[in-house]
Amino acid sequence: MRGTGMAAVVALAVLAPPGEARAQASNGNGIQGFLDNIFTGSIANDGQSASLAPRGGSEQTPSPPKRPASSAATAWSGEDGASGHPLMTAAAIRQAAANFSNCVAAMWPDAARRHITRENFERFTAGLSPDLRIMDLMDSQPEFTKAIWDYLDILVKDARLARGREILATYKPQFDAVEKAYGVDRYAIAAIWGIESNYSTQMGDRSVLQSTATLACVGRRQKYFRDEFLAALEILNRGDLRPEQLRGSWAGAFGPTQFMPTAFKRYAVDGDGDGRRDVVDNPADLIASTANNLKKDGWQTGRTWGYEVVVPNDFNYMLADRAKAMTLAQWEQLGIRRAGNKAFPYSADRAYLLAPAGAGGPGFLMLQNFRVFMKYNPAEAYALAIGHFADRLRGGSPFVQPWPRQERVLSRAERLELQQLLARRGFYRGTPDGQIGSRTREALRGFQASVGAPADGFASSDVLERLRRR
Repeated sequence: MRGTGMAAVVALAVLAPPGEARAQASNGNGIQGFLDNIFTGSIANDGQSASLAPRGGSEQTPSPPKRPASSAATAWSGEDGASGHPLMTAAAIRQAAANFSNCVAAMWPDAARRHITRENFERFTAGLSPDLRIMDLMDSQPEFTKAIWDYLDILVKDARLARGREILATYKPQFDAVEKAYGVDRYAIAAIWGIESNYSTQMGDRSVLQSTATLACVGRRQKYFRDEFLAALEILNRGDLRPEQLRGSWAGAFGPTQFMPTAFKRYAVDGDGDGRRDVVDNPADLIASTANNLKKDGWQTGRTWGYEVVVPNDFNYMLADRAKAMTLAQWEQLGIRRAGNKAFPYSADRAYLLAPAGAGGPGFLMLQNFRVFMKYNPAEAYALAIGHFADRLRGGSPFVQPWPRQERVLSRAERLELQQLLARRGFYRGTPDGQIGSRTREALRGFQASVGAPADGFASSDVLERLRRR
């Protein structure tokens, strides 16, 4: 979903839990836990690439919530992957699994080039075996999905907000120091912490070494995950984390704000000067590292992520595109108004219009910091949840305008049919896959414009019926 607009209901058809979506994104950055059973799948681009206490504890700093104990592993289905990739056939998976030990051993020269000692390589890879259940998770194709408003309801709720305010108060010294050093808004950091792991209570319980080793040797993304596996070995070799701390999602994202191993290498910092970068059990390191991540991705100090806006009835939704950024003053000239009749504080700031529920729901003007959230996780629904959660932690109000909750979520079969009908009429040029990405939304806008409907790119049941009738 990186770099694309999002039609609300179908957006969540392809939204993986944040930590796992980050693992699949091209930037290599790593909500899993309770979301694992709600949102599964992979990033859709229509065929395009897609709790804490300091170490040793402290009388001044509360201990973290306990990480959940490991649950019994679910066995691999033994079936071909839904992607159709040749490396995801059952036969290919079995063949790669049989060669797993040799595959891991063959990575020693690369590990040596990264200054991992032979002793540590042998120690950390001893007894590793492939977790083939990951193959099912990697290629899952959800039949039904959640609408964006349901996603926001799940993530931005009173209990999580209350816990977030406790976290902000408990770790106020750490947040103070990080805001001063990095210029990153504390509420944004606290929001990511809350959304990614429900404040360290749902971080995942899979071994990161086992997960990344499995994906480095089995399945369709071996080159990508080879780098993640070697980076995980580097983390252990350096002593930043212990093996028992390096647990997370099936894709290898770990810690309360879900770092992938390569992202840890780029962004993790020693926030308290103890010589380790512990983003799992040390609040100073966690907060500073997450801030460093956002800062290096282009965070603008003193600016918000975006604004809820009212879009006029006769608006040209062909302008609702990430590539069509304009100043806030220019948007105002087109009739866009900030919700609640508030003024835009910086009229020269550039933003793009997001209409995640089409013409029937609220609009949003998204600024640079929203794009930064999307670098953290390339899904606009996720970034919207982070921004809104941060605003609520700051004392802001819920969104002003209602969502079109009467809209029915399309099944995967219906999404495939919609793409096929658009292709038959010359609007869609991709390969139908049941995932609504930028090409499908562009095709939808073209079809909607051709029949005189608001060209909002929203894949509703109504537009599907129109396509069936033509």
